[in-house]
Amino acid sequence: MNEQALDVIEMLTGGDAAALPVASVVVLHGLGADGRDFVPIVQELDMSPIGPVRFVFPSAPVRPVTINGGYEMRAWYDIFPPGADPNTPRSEDEAGLRQSAAIVQQLLDREVERGVASHRTVLMGFSQGCAMALMAGLRAPNRLAGIVGLSGYLPLADTALAERHPANHHTPVFMGHGEQDPVVEIGRGEASRDALLAWGQAVDWHSYPMEHSVCAEEVSDLNRWLLRVLAPEGANPTPPA
Repeated sequence: MNEQALDVIEMLTGGDAAALPVASVVVLHGLGADGRDFVPIVQELDMSPIGPVRFVFPSAPVRPVTINGGYEMRAWYDIFPPGADPNTPRSEDEAGLRQSAAIVQQLLDREVERGVASHRTVLMGFSQGCAMALMAGLRAPNRLAGIVGLSGYLPLADTALAERHPANHHTPVFMGHGEQDPVVEIGRGEASRDALLAWGQAVDWHSYPMEHSVCAEEVSDLNRWLLRVLAPEGANPTPPA
């Protein structure tokens, strides 16, 4: 991976700053944000029951975004305006999605190179980052500890089942969505959830009385889920109250 081309912030939680991480979580931000966006939210998590966890916050490349008049911003892929005909399938930036999925896989490979096994790594994202986490996570060639999709949807759904890698057929998925989300309507999240369930994926679904955001209840639910999927084999860490 070209380190100069991708800005990455890192944070170690749940242990001594000099300790080696026992797990990693790669966090993908939403459209127009950057790697700093989820740092305050992660600071609310209590990972101490399992030890030091490395959180990796990459910033997406800067690119023109069509739906925003071609304005250049950090985005994992382009977004096109919806067609006038509601029956017309939504057009997706397949090239951009696949390009960013390759970047995400490089980040996952980098964690393995630094000593954290793939099955001790969680891939997490919000909004556009959720789309990338679901897309790249299901296609990852090595088993992940889990996939987190917040306030987003499954992109390239027509090819996802055929391209899903056997290594992650049974990887647990946490999905959270706002019931009043005006950006990514909850119906898109529910449709993605239903598709994953139909394919036999284990999905832990949560909806919250919020818009396109993250709430305290979601952070608490996510914390418990992370402790469960990242717990060492045979361990039963006490979740935060």
